[in-house]
Amino acid sequence: MSYPGYPPSGGYPAFPGYPPTGQESYPPAGQFSYPAVPGGYPPAGGGTFPAAPPTAGFPAPGGFPAPGGFPAPGGYTGAPQAGGMPPYPGAPTAPGFGVPPAGPGFGGYQQPSAQSYAGGGPAQIPGYGGQAPSPMPAPPAAMVQCTQGTIQAAPDFNAERDAEILRKAMKGFGTDEQAIINVVANRSNDQRQKIKAAFKTMYGKDLIKDLKSELSGNIEELILALFMPGTYYDAWSLRHAMKGAGTQERVLIEILCTRTNQEIREIVNCYKSEFGRDIEQDIRSDTSGHFERLLVSMCQGNRDETQTVDYQKAQEDAQRLYQAGEGKLGTDESCFNMVLATRSFPQLKATVEAYSRIANRDLLSSIDREFSGNVERGLKAILQCALNRPAFFAERLYHSMKGAGTDDSTLIRIIVTRSEIDLVQIKQMFTQMYQKTLATMIASDTSGDYRRLLLAIVGQ
Repeated sequence: MSYPGYPPSGGYPAFPGYPPTGQESYPPAGQFSYPAVPGGYPPAGGGTFPAAPPTAGFPAPGGFPAPGGFPAPGGYTGAPQAGGMPPYPGAPTAPGFGVPPAGPGFGGYQQPSAQSYAGGGPAQIPGYGGQAPSPMPAPPAAMVQCTQGTIQAAPDFNAERDAEILRKAMKGFGTDEQAIINVVANRSNDQRQKIKAAFKTMYGKDLIKDLKSELSGNIEELILALFMPGTYYDAWSLRHAMKGAGTQERVLIEILCTRTNQEIREIVNCYKSEFGRDIEQDIRSDTSGHFERLLVSMCQGNRDETQTVDYQKAQEDAQRLYQAGEGKLGTDESCFNMVLATRSFPQLKATVEAYSRIANRDLLSSIDREFSGNVERGLKAILQCALNRPAFFAERLYHSMKGAGTDDSTLIRIIVTRSEIDLVQIKQMFTQMYQKTLATMIASDTSGDYRRLLLAIVGQ
């Protein structure tokens, strides 16, 4: 069978010196699922590698080339072409949630087609994929984490020089907004913190207060967000989502259901130290029922984060979820909470695949049928992040600008928080899902300095 998540762009690397003496499989046992052959590869005494089973399409009939080259010049049956990889069993079909598109930070492979599915099945939910796939190994951790931000740390950084530029931009009559944009859009968050400290040291003034006095509206909100440390900005956003009358539940979902364990624990600690409040208590005060329980589970920051997938457990969890929902009258909400709050994202992806085989229905579709309101949105956000996190944020950005008016706070929050993490991939998914670029939609929904700064962060 082919190796999901492999090869990198440009083909398989050579494996000189494989296998080590006495080793019984090639690659090492358990690594890429190539069947072991007694005696190892190549057979004792040399010669060529034996041919793969006829159905695998890999390697070419006649076996592997002699040691010293992998694959043989000219390729092998099913070999990836430049920029792509062959379909593999269980590959998602729907645009958005599945294999990332070719581009920076990815291996350069292409979205598999619908024909790559094993066994067919029901229609998918647009954008999220996930039906009747066969088991496949989780991709290597390095590929899972191959994300890229649009903002990188500036080379030859000088905090004092940047502080001086900002001071001149705000000094006297009027404000040079373009000079401010040029600095803040091209420095990492860590560098902005150093500029803020240098400004106070050099001028005895608080940079944030000066910026607030010179700016207003959305451009002010965007620049102030850029100068907040990332953890503080998340904690600040959660506090404002629960402060005063009403609760912005979608903000709670967006942050608590998508962050890593470490990020959540840092947010919880920052919330306590900066606002003197217990986030769990605030969640209990502002939400209720199964949604409250889901968010309380999320803010523990105890999700399993191992990259190894236990397919037996995925099968058991899928059966458990089916029996808790589609397979009975009524819904056992606590079962869904337990599985979705504790399993790793790669494990959840395998569970989604197993569920499709058991229920003949996509798990996201089942959640649509079994839940409603905020708990439905929260559970789906977790699964969407397990399937394709950049596509989840691409969808959120699209809906922040779709229709009349713009949800500027959501637009700002996602652009800022993902700018150094995976905004490159979010842009790619946005184009794939909506047939227009993120920059194009931002340009049509915003104006003035606010538009210029957003576009500078997103990158053209």
